[in-house]
Amino acid sequence: MSTSGNLADFSLPELLQFLDRGKKTGLLYIEFEHGRTIKSNPESYYIWLYKGRVIAASERSDQQGLMRMITKRGWLNNSELSEVTKTSPCFIDAPMGLCLKSQGLLQPEQLQLLFNSQVLRPISALFQVSDGVFKFDPIPFLPLGEMTGLSMPGIEVILNCLRSLKDWKAFEDKLPDPKSGLSSLIHKQPQMLLNAQESQVWKFVDSQVCLEEIANQLNMSVKTVQKIAFRLIVIGLTKENFMVVSSPSSDSKFTPVPNFIQAVPDMVQKPAISQSFLKNLVGFLRLKAS
Repeated sequence: MSTSGNLADFSLPELLQFLDRGKKTGLLYIEFEHGRTIKSNPESYYIWLYKGRVIAASERSDQQGLMRMITKRGWLNNSELSEVTKTSPCFIDAPMGLCLKSQGLLQPEQLQLLFNSQVLRPISALFQVSDGVFKFDPIPFLPLGEMTGLSMPGIEVILNCLRSLKDWKAFEDKLPDPKSGLSSLIHKQPQMLLNAQESQVWKFVDSQVCLEEIANQLNMSVKTVQKIAFRLIVIGLTKENFMVVSSPSSDSKFTPVPNFIQAVPDMVQKPAISQSFLKNLVGFLRLKAS
């Protein structure tokens, strides 16, 4: 079933997390508002997923993007690629990158560079754009001609892309409040590899310590801790925990409560009867009886 929406309501990191958690297989098509892309980014982009893992990405849908990246780097020319794809049966049912590796035409390091250039860098740049629409369609086939053979879970793609993100304007209003803390959504240590700063912040999860104080204790800027907290939230490890402000201690400086408010509890108490009132009441009753 197709899923569509607007990036202003459902950001690309949130979308990738949804597709990863649901183990979705298909094509995510993103179309940006004219003139609102970053620098030389295209106005549309294609991201292919298999069971929640990102397997390929391109600004074109004709499965020629990976070949152009290879020839642009001078690793192979068009005639060499054309010849090998026609003569080797490997290309019928296997990713192009792995086939070229099996033919000794590409090295593992080159495949990793291609995947980074094809997937991680463009998606990181696309995170900066919130003016666009998306559509996800399940597809019955894999884009073998666009695949390096490498893949990465959507959650890890999000984490890697947010780490390298330079412009956070698209997420400014989504960063957690400095006065809030973090609560864990998992019952064990994260299985994915957190970097040093993320691991430091993770130690404060469920500690009832606000982000502002975490920043102070770790000697980081509050903004840095907010961004780290956002990464942990958007990949589903934690949630924002709005702290309850504690009552001021007896020696704290605070504005005195007005006397009429302090006296309210006394108003509901049973009033005390004085001895003089009882004496006068007895005298009045005797006078009435005589």
